Amino acid sequence: MITKKITLLLALVLTAGVAVAQTEDAKYNVDEDGVVLSGYDVVSYFNEDGPAQGKAKFSAEHDGATYYFASKKNRNAFQADPEAYLPQYGGFCAYAIAAMGAKVPVDPETFKVADGKLYLFFNDLYNGEPMNTLVPWEADEASLMKTANDNWKKM
Repeated sequence: MITKKITLLLALVLTAGVAVAQTEDAKYNVDEDGVVLSGYDVVSYFNEDGPAQGKAKFSAEHDGATYYFASKKNRNAFQADPEAYLPQYGGFCAYAIAAMGAKVPVDPETFKVADGKLYLFFNDLYNGEPMNTLVPWEADEASLMKTANDNWKKM
């Protein structure tokens, strides 16, 4: 029941235009300046303290997108092996990729690291209703991950 409710709410968010506009061909979830994940440090998700806001002075370019890092050490780790830190599905909501085949923005602080990979999720209010897509993802992760992987290849 919760999965259907969240899928419906996500559909409403998209049709209402509440979600940040993303072009269908967008490869990464970037802001108007081309910065990934609102400037959150992708390496920090794999550290004990969790996600941290990056700084422009510690930035790096990869595949046409700009990444900010909280420290020079994190930037260097990313530059040495970017594939180890890139968010899955371009940093779009993993649940929305699986459930709707849609690119939906995320709350950079709603995430999961599984098998060494970073997954991000939409988590916000819509018409006063909380909508955290990490919840249904965790309820059926294996199936949703397979579907998301398949959908992402087509996108």
